[in-house]
Amino acid sequence: MPIAAVILAGGEGSRLGGVVKATIEIGGVSLLDRVAAALRGTAAPILVARGRIDPARLGLASDLLAIPDLESDYRGPIAGLAAAVDWLDERGLRPDFLLSAAVDTPFFPPGFAGGALAIASTSGTSVVLATHDGQDYPTNALWRRTAIEDLPKRLRDGTAPRSLKGLAASIAAERLPWPVADGGDPFSNVNTPQDLVALRRRAQTESSA
Repeated sequence: MPIAAVILAGGEGSRLGGVVKATIEIGGVSLLDRVAAALRGTAAPILVARGRIDPARLGLASDLLAIPDLESDYRGPIAGLAAAVDWLDERGLRPDFLLSAAVDTPFFPPGFAGGALAIASTSGTSVVLATHDGQDYPTNALWRRTAIEDLPKRLRDGTAPRSLKGLAASIAAERLPWPVADGGDPFSNVNTPQDLVALRRRAQTESSA
């Protein structure tokens, strides 16, 4: 496939009592499994950037590959993206694009990869950011691999931006505005107990519709 994917799953949920975010269930399915289901069939391989989390705690499906952060002082989503670029490079894999998806985005739309690929293929842009109702979500994006192939080196020498927002701002970026729908923002994520309650309620509503 022209697209590989990385699920950014290194979050330790400090505002959720220190739980591993990837294992939180929404609608009876873990966040990790929900995002993975949205990516299957559109990207391969699907990597899971685990940060400092023991992969045994993630409950990985057999088609998901856990990768650690690189040795650097960077943390968070940009460290996960760099780890994925490095993993692919070390194995001689050269997908045209790398799709990043936040693990705490339980309603990540399966059609995002195709829509973003259509934009990138016609515009030649370096990254297509998910956008909803005017808000950018840099953790959910399609990155042209050649535009970020030096990211691991830049992390190691300390010259990379400290966030995916900063990285996207430093290269040519386009946006894929996702339509506003009755269900709500498909890129809503789980950061607080209040978010968790709201998204579980949303999943319950959708399953009973």
